[in-house]
Amino acid sequence: MRKVIGIGETVLDIIFRNEQPIHALPGGSTFNAIISLGRAGVKTSFIGETGNDRVGRMIIQFLKDNGCDADCVNVYPDSKSPLSLAFLNEQNDADYLFYKNHPNDRLDFTFPEVNPDDIVLYGSYYALNPVIRPQVKGFLDYAHDRGAILYYDVNFRASHQHEVMKLTPNLLENFELADIVRGSSEDFLILFKKDDPDVVYRSQIMFYTKKFIYTQAAAPVELRADGGLKKQYPVEPTETVSTIGAGDNFNAGLLYGLIRYGITRREMETGLREEQWDQIIQCAQQFSAEACRSPYNYISPEFGAKMKM
Repeated sequence: MRKVIGIGETVLDIIFRNEQPIHALPGGSTFNAIISLGRAGVKTSFIGETGNDRVGRMIIQFLKDNGCDADCVNVYPDSKSPLSLAFLNEQNDADYLFYKNHPNDRLDFTFPEVNPDDIVLYGSYYALNPVIRPQVKGFLDYAHDRGAILYYDVNFRASHQHEVMKLTPNLLENFELADIVRGSSEDFLILFKKDDPDVVYRSQIMFYTKKFIYTQAAAPVELRADGGLKKQYPVEPTETVSTIGAGDNFNAGLLYGLIRYGITRREMETGLREEQWDQIIQCAQQFSAEACRSPYNYISPEFGAKMKM
């Protein structure tokens, strides 16, 4: 059975509306996607870290409760789990504050088993952080050599804009390893001061991979792929409760689509047909819209049960 392995940060998300907390729930970009995939019946494993505290124990239990293998989550004995405060505006978009108590970033884990056509999801600052880069890069190289599909979600926040020059070598390595790169208009504006998907693709992406997905909130999803394929996918209007998990669940839905429609690493290398892209991007948009309809960061268990293969 194929599986999806996510590598990324874990946090406790505390969500505010009108300056008042309304929810607290486990989060993290890759983490959110892995939870949604677990709820949809996909075999999943998560690589990450927590503090040795009540929040850390809650995060690990939450993974297990949603069918995710948590054996590669490292618990640091002398640190507390990070917090993320998300303040929703009138459009239900979020502003963030992050609190991290780890004395220093570390990553110590045993590689999970990776088989051909498994999928690895990586992204955000976690996939660029120089302190843990050797471990992250080592795992990505291993997964690539084992025949996995690698999916890179850029997800670069403005709070790290001052580090762009320092992080660029790691960013380019991530592009080079990826079979698919997905990023938002905001990501590329922060990184490259470019907001045209064609310009971003030609100048930054296509040298490394031909498969590029550019999302831009409610505006159409832009696809650039092998053979000069260029396509727009309109975003259906959705009554949003929170957009916090929108991008994370777009990723989850796309990876779900790769498995549902039996797309292999070999097909990735030879190039997907347009109708295959149509199918997997439809899944991505379904998952994203479903997450936006609730105050949580993931698809509902009920939606997941309907999507089980």
